[in-house]
Amino acid sequence: MLRFSSPSRRTLLALGLVLAPAAAWAAMSGSTTPSGAPVRCEIRATPQGGLLALEALVETDKSVSGRYSLEIEGSGSGGGTQLTQGGPFETKAGKTATLGSVTLSSKGALYDVSLDVTVAGKTISCNERVSGRI
Repeated sequence: MLRFSSPSRRTLLALGLVLAPAAAWAAMSGSTTPSGAPVRCEIRATPQGGLLALEALVETDKSVSGRYSLEIEGSGSGGGTQLTQGGPFETKAGKTATLGSVTLSSKGALYDVSLDVTVAGKTISCNERVSGRI
């Protein structure tokens, strides 16, 4: 029978506290569908000459098809924004596919971006708060 002394228990507890955020991040950034294909989503924000380009991306380990929904809400000096894009998609194994994209004002803007990707009945989500000052 193995017995752990108190220092070992403390070490294991500290290790668990360090690894918990990493496990939570991994769960948010990807998921495995019932077909066994890991699916990862990403929201990419790129400044472009006073504007902000937002892209909804998905990558899988196997060729899959599914549906996506991209929602963007925000406000800035030019007023408010509320956009929704969505529809079917297909992607090849190991390739990153752009599901949707939009270019918005970056001047004093703050956007909440939500991407839901559904493959084989399982949905994963990516959510970001993006400032025009990136």
